[in-house]
Amino acid sequence: MGPGKAIDTTKYFVICSNIIGGCKGSTGPSSVNPATGRPYGPAFPIVTIRDMVRTQQVLVDHLGVERLLSMTGGSLGGFQVLEWAVRYPERVVSAIPVATTARLSAQGIAFDEVGRQAIMADPNWRGGDYYGHDPPRAGLAIARMIGHITYLSDEQMHAKFGRRLQGRTEFGYDFKTEFEVESYLRYQGDSFVRRFDANSYLYISKAMDYFDLPARYGSLVQAFEHVRAEFLVLSISSDWLFPTYQSKEIVKALKANGVPTTFVELDSPYGHDAFFLPNETLAATLSGFLANVLRRVREGAGAKGGRP
Repeated sequence: MGPGKAIDTTKYFVICSNIIGGCKGSTGPSSVNPATGRPYGPAFPIVTIRDMVRTQQVLVDHLGVERLLSMTGGSLGGFQVLEWAVRYPERVVSAIPVATTARLSAQGIAFDEVGRQAIMADPNWRGGDYYGHDPPRAGLAIARMIGHITYLSDEQMHAKFGRRLQGRTEFGYDFKTEFEVESYLRYQGDSFVRRFDANSYLYISKAMDYFDLPARYGSLVQAFEHVRAEFLVLSISSDWLFPTYQSKEIVKALKANGVPTTFVELDSPYGHDAFFLPNETLAATLSGFLANVLRRVREGAGAKGGRP
């Protein structure tokens, strides 16, 4: 995103807000509760993807924007894209969910739960009321390490680290950090705790677990029954957290409703995190799709039905 890039800010006005429950701007468990003058902590209510999208809709209303040319996001952001298209069909012209799913799998829930248990087992968690005390750094670091493993592919892990040792030439036969991959994961964990709130991790991961469009509407086909947006669905070939078959399920349900849908599987060895990295195919696909949608909107095509 930026001038001349796939999401060209010389052409498009971009709205990007932090989700509720987070810790980078919007209200979350670390925010001060005006009723008590103290951080919400565990008193913060459980939030869902629907809640997050509802607050975004309020923001869009506040900005005076009636229709959105496109909605895009990867992973958890993809959940929000799908929720927008389903809940506010008349306001979304096009949608671009990336490396995502219509409901989190049992495997995804399992990884989230292990991360939450790591945080809650840390004595410093204090039942979520740790503000003003030492936070549960160790638990949050472990949760991040677990999560980060799921973002990478086996191929990338092998290419980046293999079985190379860190700072030694032979095994020490002890429990110190020996392998490069161990050092990398510890670095990821340590850096994460300096910029993220443990309670936000709990709340956001739980919101992901609860997301299930097929269950809410009876089936995924029924969930997309009133969708009016054109779709570009993107998956990543080496993503084992949200594998391609889950994106294809979205595509199949959209096409069953006659929704114009383009599907692209990005060939990348970088796993789930690939959409964060420079990728010429991704950039060209996004740029071309958005340009075509914008052209059709400007030509007035589909104005009556809201579909470009």
